Amino acid sequence: MLFGQITLVLVCLFAGAALYINVVEQPARLVLDDRSLLAEWQPSYRRAAKMQAGLVVLSGGLGLAAAWLTHDWRWIVGAVVILINGPYTLLGIMPTNKLLEATAAEQADGASRAMIKRWGQLHAGRTALGFAAILADLWALQ
Repeated sequence: MLFGQITLVLVCLFAGAALYINVVEQPARLVLDDRSLLAEWQPSYRRAAKMQAGLVVLSGGLGLAAAWLTHDWRWIVGAVVILINGPYTLLGIMPTNKLLEATAAEQADGASRAMIKRWGQLHAGRTALGFAAILADLWALQ
């Protein structure tokens, strides 16, 4: 099932990018001073958000198409798990994102650092959802 295989590849790309952010980028940026930390987070977030949102929409849509074409409900499980990233981000992470985006680098301080640390913890939920979607899609491919 080609749609299913493409879905799995896209979900893997999402999960890999999310994991990279949590394991590599976030720890590296946290060694910066407060101003540099915020100045790095802001453009990084904007770029990653576009990429990850696109991967969520594409993989979720293709997962639903795979379910439709194969009449296999397991694809719906994977699609729902990856698509949950949308509401999770909007409701759980977006308030922090908005505050960080609205803060000028010159105003960065311990509070903005704490928000970025919290953001990293919240982002780990997106990583977990990505890997859960991989497992669901692998299950559907059996």
